[in-house]
Amino acid sequence: MNKKIALGSDHAGFEEKEKIKKTLDEIGIQYEDLGTYSLDSVDYPDFARKVGEAVASGAAEQGILVCGSGIGVAIAANKIDGVRAAQAWNQETARLAREHNDANVLTIGARVIPETEIPNIIKAWFAADFAGGRHEKRIEKITALEK
Repeated sequence: MNKKIALGSDHAGFEEKEKIKKTLDEIGIQYEDLGTYSLDSVDYPDFARKVGEAVASGAAEQGILVCGSGIGVAIAANKIDGVRAAQAWNQETARLAREHNDANVLTIGARVIPETEIPNIIKAWFAADFAGGRHEKRIEKITALEK
């Protein structure tokens, strides 16, 4: 694959983000790590903004954000025009987020998803593409909400 993604986390997701890098390397996805870079306490909206802005500007095709639940980073990233962040908790939700919602940022809850499932979620996310068709007009309606 020849994609470049933006990767970010808060302190609760830091260790999992480091493991996600190995999965991305295995499947050939290039990434830019936008932080955080330690277990020191930080505010997740700061990293959701960095990843979201990278995706919205086109500097990255997609993004992955990790926090304790995956919820906070999803809420924060979705405030940025052009971002459709989706929290996935299994392979099916990752696939559907891409196929039906054309989601461009994947969010993961490091404290609520089994560690062994996260690589499978990542792989399902990158294996799926937007299906278009009947879903296209729905994405257009979501985009209109940003205006």
